[in-house]
Amino acid sequence: MQHSALANNNSNRMNQYLVKEILEATPQQLLIKVYDFAIVNCNKHNMVKTNNAIQELINSLNFETESVREISTGLLRLYLFCQEQMRLQKYDTVNTILVELRSTWVEAFRKL
Repeated sequence: MQHSALANNNSNRMNQYLVKEILEATPQQLLIKVYDFAIVNCNKHNMVKTNNAIQELINSLNFETESVREISTGLLRLYLFCQEQMRLQKYDTVNTILVELRSTWVEAFRKL
């Protein structure tokens, strides 16, 4: 019983830390966290979690602003392709795309 209470306490502290980290994150940091989540779950061959993360990336696309509409359209195509590849269990393909996109975003944010 004591071991369970200790594990629960550590879990609660970890959850509080994660909540604080997410609430204080910039939009750029959140985007990278979603990529990290998608990549980790792709490597675990977890289709549901990976596709949920990719869906969050899709939901974050901006089609309203003309200057980024073309980029958003290209990303949408890539994200939909990744979701389909996950369904086909082509994990290496999805992992490669997600890792490259994450790297591109990190580099773009560094230049800002």
